[in-house]
Amino acid sequence: MSDSHAIDTGVLYCNDNLERLAALPSESVDLIYLDPPFFSNRVYEVIWGDEAEVRSFEDRWEGGIQHYVGWMNDRVTEMYRVLKPTGSLYLHCDPHASHYLKVMLDQVFRASNFRNEVIWKRTTAHSSAKRYGPVHDVLLFYSKSSDFTWNVIYGDYDESYLESKYKNVDPESGRLYMLDNLTGPGMRSGASGQPWRGYDPTDAGRHWAVPGFVARVLGETPSTPQEALDRLEELGYIYWPRRGKGRPQFKRFLDEMPGVPLQDVWTDVDPINARARERLGYPTQKPEALLDRILGASSNPGDIVLDPFCGCGTTIAVAERLARQWIGIDISPTAMEIMRRRLWNLSRHTPIIVDVPETEDALRRLKPFEFQNYVINALNGTHSPRKVGDMGIDGHWFFTRDPIQVKQSDHVGRNVVDNFETAMRRAKYNVGYVVAYSFTKGAAEEVARARSDGLNIRLIRVKELLLMVKRPGNPLAKLGPQPEGDVLPLPPMRKPSELPTAEELVASARQLATAL
Repeated sequence: MSDSHAIDTGVLYCNDNLERLAALPSESVDLIYLDPPFFSNRVYEVIWGDEAEVRSFEDRWEGGIQHYVGWMNDRVTEMYRVLKPTGSLYLHCDPHASHYLKVMLDQVFRASNFRNEVIWKRTTAHSSAKRYGPVHDVLLFYSKSSDFTWNVIYGDYDESYLESKYKNVDPESGRLYMLDNLTGPGMRSGASGQPWRGYDPTDAGRHWAVPGFVARVLGETPSTPQEALDRLEELGYIYWPRRGKGRPQFKRFLDEMPGVPLQDVWTDVDPINARARERLGYPTQKPEALLDRILGASSNPGDIVLDPFCGCGTTIAVAERLARQWIGIDISPTAMEIMRRRLWNLSRHTPIIVDVPETEDALRRLKPFEFQNYVINALNGTHSPRKVGDMGIDGHWFFTRDPIQVKQSDHVGRNVVDNFETAMRRAKYNVGYVVAYSFTKGAAEEVARARSDGLNIRLIRVKELLLMVKRPGNPLAKLGPQPEGDVLPLPPMRKPSELPTAEELVASARQLATAL
């Protein structure tokens, strides 16, 4: 029995997906698409972080492919549990691990529920030494049972096919058509074996076999083949080779054909290029057309779609646009912020985000990259293009370009403020922010001295930043004097429409990632 009524949708969970999946009710999700970290040690996986991995990049998969597959198996087992009996799963991977992952999926889902290995040509030609150029990713498609949601997706016909098949032009309408059989092999004794307009199919050892889509063309289902043929004749769908004599054939008009049913090699979904409107700059971003195809084939409007590695939110954005319900999970607070802004741009509403860091202890556990991202995002800022060590300017206030420095430490002292002051003077800034867990008395004294020289440096404690995030629209102006020196209130939060876009956020984060 499905527990889908008990599941919350339209929610982004900032969490280890293994922990969050275990909390979801069984048989509650219609479709899962996952694009996990690839077993290829790509640098972007370190830049953006992966699912609760705490080891360094060099040894993160030190256990080899079996460690990776075991790590995935724990999560896929939970995904199988939360899928409805009619549900499906698409696992996006590359050839480094696809065969190992397929064996694992065969065990979890049973080999009989394997549907396709889809090859997606994700990039143009590569020059690769001593091997064929690697240009494809793999999508492993499984259903939970033999009774699963499936909507046929059609692609465009190949030009050579059109030129060879649709060579006829209807004299009345000018429409292109090809000729198709109205009969099938073998004789029948019923209505399908009876003559029609002087032509008896049994003379050729055949019977009437009107194409299955004729009912769609006619808008009705005739009771006999002869009635169907009469209607087709009236509407101009019958071709007679010799002026009403000979073997009649069916005119299959090109403009009525849906296209060719989609095959398992996809070369027509282009990767995101530098000028694509949907491009955010997120390292692993997939094109929306890819998810359009997957959601269109394996879900219906109103169904629940889950992406447990949702990253920059392409699955979520497509599900929103296609009127599916959705759930997203990602360990990265940065990803949460990107998705929040992407959904705002798409539908002008703010999603529910659960389990984002809300305490100092939670922020202390973030990786330096995520902590710096969190702080700068909370200040509506963008990351500095300058390299690490350039006097401590880590970002800029988005609206005024005032500099921001971030320290994931306690008791930040005079030397930090002094270096920041030097950087501000060099770049001709008058106002700047330093964010840390706490400051020494010397830091406050240096702020006071700098102010007497015309520089307004504002010291912001993380606990005050958290208060601002929890109470948007209510800045810290009423907090009064601070016990640890001259810590000034934060500027007010902006409306969602005034925030940096998802594209701007990703661009600034990539600058930071390059520096780190």
